[in-house]
Amino acid sequence: MAGIGFELRKILKRDNLVSLVQAYGFAAVISSGPWLLSIFGILVIGMLNYSLTVPNRFIEEFQVSVTYLIAFSLILSGVFQLAFTRFTADRLFEKRRHLIGPAFYGVTLVLTAVSGVCGVLATLFLFPEQSVLFRLLFLAAFVVLCNIWIATIFLSGMKRYKQIVWLYFLGYTVTVLGAQLLRGWQLEGLMAGFLIGQSFLLFGMMVLIARDFPAQTLMSFDFFSGKYLYPSLMLIGVLYNLAVWVDKFIFWFTTETSQAIIGPLRASVIYDMPVFLAYVSIIPGMAIFLLRLETDFVEEYDGFYYAVRTGGSLETIERFRNGMVATVRLGIFEIVKVQAMASLILLIAGEQLLTWMGISTLYLPLLYVDVIGAGLQVVLLGILNVFFYLDKRRIVLWLCFAFVVLNLLFTWISILLGPAFYGYGFAVSVLVVVVGSFVLLSRKLAVLEYETFMLQ
Repeated sequence: MAGIGFELRKILKRDNLVSLVQAYGFAAVISSGPWLLSIFGILVIGMLNYSLTVPNRFIEEFQVSVTYLIAFSLILSGVFQLAFTRFTADRLFEKRRHLIGPAFYGVTLVLTAVSGVCGVLATLFLFPEQSVLFRLLFLAAFVVLCNIWIATIFLSGMKRYKQIVWLYFLGYTVTVLGAQLLRGWQLEGLMAGFLIGQSFLLFGMMVLIARDFPAQTLMSFDFFSGKYLYPSLMLIGVLYNLAVWVDKFIFWFTTETSQAIIGPLRASVIYDMPVFLAYVSIIPGMAIFLLRLETDFVEEYDGFYYAVRTGGSLETIERFRNGMVATVRLGIFEIVKVQAMASLILLIAGEQLLTWMGISTLYLPLLYVDVIGAGLQVVLLGILNVFFYLDKRRIVLWLCFAFVVLNLLFTWISILLGPAFYGYGFAVSVLVVVVGSFVLLSRKLAVLEYETFMLQ
């Protein structure tokens, strides 16, 4: 993601308030645009259809169905997200660009087959009371979403950020319009509108990929060969996405904190909306993460390894290493500072927001805790990103595994302790992992020169 950071720095060189606002605003849209537009698109469809035309029950069923589709498609496609990004980066470094396009089509074919099998099993056994049309739409939407996440991460690696944001904007515009036009079919109409919009989004991404990476062969499965495969990255992709969602799953499938919506799918009003508001508050922190930590760190990182490869002096190598440490420290400090300001604004307006959404203000402490937890997650994302640059995949793997286990354990304990402790499971688990990652990162940066030269 450093490429877009350097583009944004060109805007900052104008050195005026307008350029500053423009750069940070653009960074915020790029870093959180896809998931933010996804969530807001679903909410807009719901708000536009709260009428006599579409009963509230169908709107709730639609929103919950799409939420589950997004969650499980992210987890399943996580198997390939990071691993294929590494494959692409390695082929570009080797100047074998021609291998990327066919490999991408091979990965999407495998993912389509796997997601199709999972989707068929889910629709056959989980929704016996729903219509055949709904099951087909649910299956198709799941397959399309899985491929969208892979295409998104691939285009991100190719630094096509502006195109990604515009495609998501157009895709969810089509989604909203399609749902409006087909709302007469009630739940099936809303799902059909969603599928049409997502298919438009995926088609646009595939056109971009086909144009940038013309394939000499239809597809290849080189990605799955032993010398190109990174099992650790495949596992990290699954574990991180699972860690983000596991607390939601626990609240959804605990009877005391949720209610049945459609088939086996459940929702937790008291937990879902505070969490959504908390994640909205991380947009400024994500902008800082993209613009400061990635860009500044990568400059020092490139300087360090260039000096190592070209036989630079020890003084030069140490200077760049110290620069890496300083940029990590400064970047995380800026993330914490800006995130604290954004969180404070949400905390002040929290009571009014919960009242407007029809949620008891007794759950205001839950919102406060979720805001803190979401902010810590941005810090964790920044640290994990540094570990990826240092190629410390084993450390990232253990941190993601710890995140899953702690979030699962602490969330379950918080439910046992009662409503006053809701949200603490997520926040405490992130806090523990962040503290642990800080300690490990400090140790690795302290011995970076030694490991670079002596462990090769």
